[in-house]
This record gives sequence, C-alpha cells and structure tokens, in this order.
Amino acid sequence: MSPGPLPCRGDQPCPCARISANGKALLFDACCGQYLEGEAPTPTPDAASLMRSRYSAFVLQRESYLLATWHASTRPAQLGFDTTGRWLGLEVRKAMVTSATEAEVEFIARFKPQGASAWRLHERSRFVLQDGRWYYLDGVQLT
Repeated sequence: MSPGPLPCRGDQPCPCARISANGKALLFDACCGQYLEGEAPTPTPDAASLMRSRYSAFVLQRESYLLATWHASTRPAQLGFDTTGRWLGLEVRKAMVTSATEAEVEFIARFKPQGASAWRLHERSRFVLQDGRWYYLDGVQLT
C-alpha cells in the first residue's frame, strides 16, 4: 500500500521535465502543478499536457488525479505504486490530434525499481475529449 501522495514544491522543476521557450525546465507550479493541485484544478488544454500531468501524477503518487483523468470506460478501480523505486524521466516523442475529440501521444517513461535494472515504457496512448476535458483512454506498448 502506498503511503500517500508525495509532495512537490511549486518552485521545483516539474517531474515531467517540460522545457520552456527559453530552454529552461518549467517549475511545477507553472507546469503540471496547475492540473494536479488545488480544490478545482485547471483542466489540461490538450492531450500532450494531460500525458505530462499523468506522468507527474505517477511520480508523485497522485492516485485520485490518475483515476479522475482516466476515461470511465477503461478506468481501473484502483492503482498501486512501487514506492521503493523512482521514475527517471519522460520523453514525449510525438503528439497528434487525430480528430476533434481524439488524440494520441507517443512517449517513453523510464523507471528504476530498487535492487533491479531500470526499464522503460514506450507507449502510444489514446486520449478523448469529453465535456471539455481530456481523458486517457488506453495505450499500446511499443518496442
């Protein structure tokens, strides 16, 4: 069982490692923090931002955010986190809008379990826009 969400100060670099136009890492408050924090978090403007915020939510173990942004048709009842390992990084390879209400994001996320070799998740995720909000629908693992 997870001990609960991990903290992230707003003046720290965002876990998703998004880079600003001037080449500097965005701070958590200016990036994923606006989607993950507060009583009424801001909806993400696009699927790529939702993908990044969900990565940050995995890093910070924010189960409620992950479930709330998972489409009801494919959402699990609960999630579990490996609390002994650590996320090593995210690379967004491609983001494509495929229709007015659908998009895909290809990414690689790397994770290092304690006492084991690091592994990577290379996935093409599908997202849907419903009632003005983006939701993760599902994904296909790539090699």
